Formats: sequence, structure tokens, C-alpha cells
Amino acid sequence: DSAGNGFSFKGIKDYLECYRSGKLTPFQVAKNIIAMLEDCDKSTPPLRAIVQWDREQIMLMAEASTTRYRNKCTLSCLDGIPVCLKEEFKVVPYRHRVGTVYLGTKPETEDATVAKKLREAGAIIIGVSNMHELGTGTTGCNPNRYHKIPRNPYKPNHFTGGSSSGSAAAVAAGLCPVAIGTDGGGSVRIPASFCGVVGLKGTFGRISGHGSLPLSYSTVSVGPICTSVADAAIVYSILAEPDPLYPYGLKQPKATLPDMCAPDLKGLKLGVDWTFFKACDAEVLSICEKAVEHLQSLGASVVEVSLPEMEEARVAHAICILSEMRDFLQPDFNKHFWEMNLDTRANLALGSQFTALDYITANRQRTRSMRFLREIFNTVNCILTPAVPCTAPRIYESDLSYGCSDLSFTVRSMRFMQLGNLTGIPGLVVPVGYSTDGLPINLQVMAKWWDEAVLLRIGQKLEEFRHHTKKPSIYYDVLA
Repeated sequence: DSAGNGFSFKGIKDYLECYRSGKLTPFQVAKNIIAMLEDCDKSTPPLRAIVQWDREQIMLMAEASTTRYRNKCTLSCLDGIPVCLKEEFKVVPYRHRVGTVYLGTKPETEDATVAKKLREAGAIIIGVSNMHELGTGTTGCNPNRYHKIPRNPYKPNHFTGGSSSGSAAAVAAGLCPVAIGTDGGGSVRIPASFCGVVGLKGTFGRISGHGSLPLSYSTVSVGPICTSVADAAIVYSILAEPDPLYPYGLKQPKATLPDMCAPDLKGLKLGVDWTFFKACDAEVLSICEKAVEHLQSLGASVVEVSLPEMEEARVAHAICILSEMRDFLQPDFNKHFWEMNLDTRANLALGSQFTALDYITANRQRTRSMRFLREIFNTVNCILTPAVPCTAPRIYESDLSYGCSDLSFTVRSMRFMQLGNLTGIPGLVVPVGYSTDGLPINLQVMAKWWDEAVLLRIGQKLEEFRHHTKKPSIYYDVLA
């Protein structure tokens, strides 16, 4: 329950209250969403959050959900809830383009595991969301003819962040309270932070990646982008389990949420490496420091920790993700080079410069970093950092036609993200405030492998720090 003054995002609870009270049916909600999808395609500039949707598909799912509510036999608390999935996932009957113009030549006939699980839970899949081409960037800038650049609902002349750009934009703009993304270098957490919503990167292997394009098999985790931490917990609890088709998460412990509703944070130790923490813009630092103090006021203790070899970990992550993407996309790079965006070509060309020796050395660093983290998590329950060192960057006119490539921004935006991707630990980003320009700022909480429960517990308390939620300048109230 969030006691809100003024604006608050509509979450799963709001939809369920409407459905259970009979105020609205999933069928009526679906009609509203279709009208809004038509509107945001025609608006100036177009939102470009959802890039493929089908009226008939949406209405079929909504009719089935409406019947279940009428007969009091709903499938889960996601029944009738609108969701979207990043275009990196196979979703019937859409094209699996993965942000490109050359993939997905035919409609899909088989769902990715997460799409299948959402259908089984009764969710209404409203379409697939925009993404940075092949997940190769952190802005979300994708100028090709099928995608175009998604707009930040808080400031439409700013980027959403990437690569799960459309997923974050759809949630922040109110089109759906839940979206699914993938995160190989912050691709769930960066757009969630730039768009002022909640993003969870699960432990590596926790949520099945089967049916998504395996761009980087050792760094990518799947996770939800939601309007609240409670909603992220609901989606996590439905999606997190072993999948026989996805070997990386087969041996995982059961996903549980103990102490999620504990009244305080007594007994929890929050680790902060202050030198690392402070490597961000002054405005971001000021708000994030106050958010840490808020957690302390709820009984948690802040313990100073040292995160060793962070520069080595950063380089190791870059070598791993680019080498794996370059390897997997070798046929595309040879055959579809001229159809790729300029920044995709540049990143894949850079990836081709790494050697087998570089890749082996990077993986040795991964082992070292994981060992350091094991020791740190023996003394603290989590590690706190700002989510991103800066707020969402501006979109320039030339970006619309040619895209953009700013390697220094890419490196900077991933600063607090890469440790989680290199080592596979889970991370949660939660909105804690706004810059003087009105752009969102988030804090990140990371925990040991499989301990998403402690992230969600801390995240819920972190939400209380932000007393006032600003309404995005592009916002659709589906339940109005």
C-alpha cells in the first residue's frame, strides 16, 4: 500500500480493485489501451514505446480475462493486467526483430518462456516494446524505420535509456504497469532509472531467458520494469523458477519473499563504498545520500565496504559482453552490415578487436570479483550505489536520422551496473527523486546471488523516501 498525495502511478492493485469491484472489466481496459496506442503513435513526437501490437490479439486476451472475473475463476493476480515484452523476446504473433530491420521476417509461432508464463497467469500482452538495436547501447537511440526513437515520458526531448527502452517508456507513460526487459549491462536498470520507475535485474539464471535472442550468454539476466516495488515482487514471484529449456537457472533455490512487509529494517547491514558511490553528478549524489540516511532511520546500519578492482571488473565486463555479442552476431555482421545502425556497427567492430587471451583474462577477473563479493556479503546484506551517475541525456535532431554514438556516455552510464552483470548478482533500482530539470534519479540496491527478497524488502522502504511523485508529461490513465 502506498499512501500517495497527488499523482501516483496506477499499479497492479489499482487494476485488481477495478476488476473485483466491477467498476471496469479487462475488456473495457483493453479498449482504452488500444485507443491510447493509436494516440501515442500519432502524437508529436510519437512515444514509440510499443512497436508492434495487434488489436485482435489484445481483445481476445481481454475477453477471456473478463469471463474469468465474471465466473470468479481468475488465474493469478496478473489476470487482466496489461504487460509488454521487449522485442528481444519471441511473442506470438509478432516479429522477433530485436530492434533491427533484417531479423523477424515472419511472425513468431512460439512464445519465449516468460511470454508463455505471463499468458498462463492471465496477463494481457499489449504488444512488444522498442529497444536499442541488438541491445548494443544504453541510450535507446534506434533511428531505423521500424523503431524510431522512444521518448522519455518525463521529458520527451530526452532519451529513455537502453536497451529495454520501450519497456520503461511504456510503464512510465501508463500504458501498462508491467514490462519485461533483459539486462546485460544495465539494460533494465538504466531505462527504469531514466524514466523514474522500478527495475529489477534478477540473479543470472533466476528468470528464464529461453526464447530471447542469446546476445551475451554470460552477462544477461531477465527482469521486470514496474510502477512499484510491490508490483516487481509480484511479477518476480510468478516468473522466477527453473526452466528445463534454460540450463543456467536449473539449480536455483526456491524464490520466496520473507520479511517483505516487515515494519522496519532493523538488523540489516547496508554496505557502501563511498569512493565508488560518489563517482556521480552532484545532484544525483545529494539525493542518493539522503535516501541512504532514510534507510538508516528505519533501523538499518550502514557499513563502509571496499569494492576492490572495480576498474578491472569494468573492463572485464566490456570484454565479455562485446566478445560474446560479436561471436553470436558474426553471421549478421558479415551479411547485414549495411542494414545495421552506425553505432551497432561501431560496437561490433570494437568487439572484434578482443582476443581469446583477453576473453580468458576477463573471465579470470570475473572469478576474482565473485570471490570478493562472497566475502563482502558475509558482512553486509546488500550494497548500495546510485543507479546511474547522471540523468537522461538530451535527444538532438541529428540523432533522429543517424543515431548517436557516445562511448564516454555509454561507459559512464554503466558505471554502477557492470558489477552485477559480470558477477550475476541481482540488482534493484528505485526512484528517489528528481533533478532541478525534473528528470528522475534512482538508487540501486544489490544483494548476494538468489537473495532478491532482501532487495525487494529494502526497496519497499526506499519508496517511502520520495514524498512526492511527479507526473510524467506524457501519461495515459488507462483506468480513468
